[in-house]
Amino acid sequence: MTMEEKRNAICAFIVAGLLILISLLYYRTNTYYIYLVVYIWFGVAYGLLLQYGRFCFASAFRDLFAIGVPRMIVGIITAMTVFSLVTALLTANKMGTFHPGPLGIHEVIGGFIFGIGMVLAGGCASGTLYKSGEGNGTSMLALLGIIFSQAILVNTSLFDKFLTGYAFKLPTITLAKTKIISDMFPGSAKYFVGNFLINTVIPSILLILVVYFFWFRKGFMKRRLKKKKGGKTLGDDFAGLWGLMAASKRTSIAGLLIGIVSGLHVWTMKGMQIKFGASNFGYLLTRMGHVADVSSRGTVFDPGYWYITTQEAQVGAWVLEKFGFNMRHNIFFGVMNGVPELWRNPALWMSIGIIAGSMMMALLNKEFAIKIPRGELIVWGLLGGIGMGIGARVALGCNIGAFFIRIAGGDPGGWLFGIGMVLGSYVSVKFFNWWTARKMATEMEAF
Repeated sequence: MTMEEKRNAICAFIVAGLLILISLLYYRTNTYYIYLVVYIWFGVAYGLLLQYGRFCFASAFRDLFAIGVPRMIVGIITAMTVFSLVTALLTANKMGTFHPGPLGIHEVIGGFIFGIGMVLAGGCASGTLYKSGEGNGTSMLALLGIIFSQAILVNTSLFDKFLTGYAFKLPTITLAKTKIISDMFPGSAKYFVGNFLINTVIPSILLILVVYFFWFRKGFMKRRLKKKKGGKTLGDDFAGLWGLMAASKRTSIAGLLIGIVSGLHVWTMKGMQIKFGASNFGYLLTRMGHVADVSSRGTVFDPGYWYITTQEAQVGAWVLEKFGFNMRHNIFFGVMNGVPELWRNPALWMSIGIIAGSMMMALLNKEFAIKIPRGELIVWGLLGGIGMGIGARVALGCNIGAFFIRIAGGDPGGWLFGIGMVLGSYVSVKFFNWWTARKMATEMEAF
């Protein structure tokens, strides 16, 4: 082991040691705080896996549209499918925590804005966190954009009107709960048929086929036919599909493990809720006397599964409150999510865990480096973060909460967000192509 490797390993162990110390302090302070500890360590698990697999939705669509590389798409679909199966199993046994979002066109619009932002910033909501853990300064700026754009937007009367006049009037459904599915498949079967098979597996297979035929098949067949005699056969296409699925072993493994960890997270959080007799951590905060942390309903943001962006919005609100702004005179914070102190914010500890887990993995892989952004990267990072923040609030979720989680949970609205996110990513990639060509042409003229 080289000196650099030893130094990195020591730093990684220091990060882990600090989290262990924090966990022990919480546990000794009050048993209820074990709830926070669970969020911390699932966050660490997500961070380790995201960094290991370079798992980023922005990279997935940017690489696909810009250079025709589909490996990350496969990892995302793998994770989503595995998580959907586990979620169906948990829901069938009354151990699920998933709740669908309002189903409407706002998901497409929000996804479109979010898709533009994540390509500009070079990372989605989850990618921004794990890349911040790697020392990426552009991602840190994007995180600031996500934090404050959300906090400012939801503190306006316009957003309150959006919620009460539109979003809250929309249906919230999962396919398993629709009449046709529940009548045809009574009992637990409806979760596996409606949520898992129809909402997740079949569309995922179709998506894989689209990616294969439009982006992967031509290059694969060209390479394969050089090594064999005769023309193309159906067997070649099956081999091509397998080649697509196995294009990146590291990404596929990360996707599989993320799906499993996401399911374990749901199961564990439901167990904690049953143990403490509280469906939301806000009720436990109230029992401990921290009533100022919670909303008017006595709740805080406590999704019970992998989720990003709302807790970042709470950070923005917390900071702005310290400067004298009233951040609770609105529905989003005042009625729904509260503004807890940062050290008592359950979902925020998950985000911190993601950053810490990514940092540990990056250190051990010798991939950690402080990268200070300059020039255009500062602009792209901030603008991209602002776009992601606005898009996440319009869609009421990000690439995790509005896409990954919703699809896996049987909410068809997740695919609406996905359509918008893909379109936004495509527009953003085309913009970057134009910008790069324009910049090169200008430099050549000057030369």
